[in-house]
Amino acid sequence: MKTARLTLRPLNTADASRIAVLGGDWDVARMTGRIPYPYTAEQALHWVSDLAEGEVVFGIEHAGSLIGICGFSPDGNGSAEIGYWIGRPFWGQGFATEASQALMSYGFNKAGVKRFTCCHFTDNTQSARVARKLGFRSLGPCTGWSEARNAHLPTQTYERHRPWTSALKSTAMKALAS
Repeated sequence: MKTARLTLRPLNTADASRIAVLGGDWDVARMTGRIPYPYTAEQALHWVSDLAEGEVVFGIEHAGSLIGICGFSPDGNGSAEIGYWIGRPFWGQGFATEASQALMSYGFNKAGVKRFTCCHFTDNTQSARVARKLGFRSLGPCTGWSEARNAHLPTQTYERHRPWTSALKSTAMKALAS
């Protein structure tokens, strides 16, 4: 997938060392649920090679270089939880929002997602801004696990339903295909 500035592409094992460097930065890892700290290339390779069944994950490229990851995990009932991270050298440039918009469009229009959820640790104000920009609605506080911090932490959770225009487009495309 392409956006104005980014390419979202499938990951491959050659990405592991770059993922470990960018994702293994303490300021990145501590804001995710799944990245341990420290994060080795071997751990990143294991993750790339063993994604959960049904999980949709893309590398985010800017100017030909991997700068982060975005993806979603469907729950089998039409909902999916979205997640993303951007390497610290690329923060503050709108890349998380741009990549997540493309990912959600893909989910709504091609993968049958009817509702996205997301959450962030309450001390992650950057992700709170991204969620608002993406049109998510707050569902309230909860608790989430941080592998890097090795703790359960307060989080904020959100949802965004598929726009009715996406539902109509998806239905029309299915009708044309049959």
